[in-house]
Amino acid sequence: MKHLLITGGAGFIGSHVVRLFVNKYPEYRIVNLDALTYAGNLANLKDIEDKPNYTFVKADICDYERMCAVMQEYDIDGVIHLAAESHVDRSIKDPFTFARTNVMGTLSLLQAARQYWDGRWEGKRFYHISTDEVYGALRLDRPEGDAPYGSEFFLETTPYNPHSPYSASKASSDHFVRAYHDTYGMPTLVTNCSNNYGPYQFPEKLIPLFINNIRHGKPLPVYGKGENVRDWLYVVDHARAIDVIFHNGNIGDTYNIGGFNEWKNIDIVKVLIRTVDRLLGNPEGTSDHLITYVTDRAGHDLRYAIDSTKLKNELGWEPSLQFEEGIELTVRWYLENQEWMDNITSGAYEKYYADMYRGRV
Repeated sequence: MKHLLITGGAGFIGSHVVRLFVNKYPEYRIVNLDALTYAGNLANLKDIEDKPNYTFVKADICDYERMCAVMQEYDIDGVIHLAAESHVDRSIKDPFTFARTNVMGTLSLLQAARQYWDGRWEGKRFYHISTDEVYGALRLDRPEGDAPYGSEFFLETTPYNPHSPYSASKASSDHFVRAYHDTYGMPTLVTNCSNNYGPYQFPEKLIPLFINNIRHGKPLPVYGKGENVRDWLYVVDHARAIDVIFHNGNIGDTYNIGGFNEWKNIDIVKVLIRTVDRLLGNPEGTSDHLITYVTDRAGHDLRYAIDSTKLKNELGWEPSLQFEEGIELTVRWYLENQEWMDNITSGAYEKYYADMYRGRV
């Protein structure tokens, strides 16, 4: 039996990874470790919380002594590290929290794993999930053909050039992971992914926020002119990629995970409006007036685009859904799970789990 520690498993991407591993590998013991900060929600995992191979641990990755104890108590031989602060706007307002969690938390986890494994590297893996934002920004040069927004793409060899406190903190954590491989021989893997979307995403992010705002007739705040371009990856496809890389990736290597799916922000907003209005039975164009252009974000990178060719050629992974398919599934999920959304936006979920861990529920 493999004993896997998945950090941040109550969050958006983490909950999908936990669900996949718990269901696909009943012979594994999956330990989900999450601090249950504002973005962690155990309601994301209601469907698997009673599975015999699943355990939840509430803990902060910055607590080094606790991480050492968890490694020993559960005899961990594999780590999939997703726990992170991830919202750029929050990082601009509070960079210290991002440095603490993303840098020092990752270092705490690395050191706990190194101490417990103690050079016994066979069968061990420390897999760190990062972001494409560490690479900086790409030009928007609008060539013709298959690359409508630019001819440059982020490769695994692209130099790091982070522009926000969030991306700087993730870049630093990436370097620590690679340093532990180079210095101590720890079997590490790093992946850098593009923007994720899908069910269970915290509604401060663009897609769930705008779905909810359209439903309630609230403004849709678009930074600048909405010209910024992002590559979008359906979260279930990302979880599939993590599975493939964890089991088959080359130790010490880096893989980019992207959707081959670039969209301008304003075009995404228009797709969301059309989709939500159609599924709600509203006439086309009903919610167009909700688009509201606001002052651009400080240091807002113009374009991100991931080249996942290495992952496809070496390990056979590629995305299963294009954006139009994925957005249809995503919008339907949020509209059909309004109670989940209401509990998030009201803060009721935080009170429930705070009370539970004080023994009141």
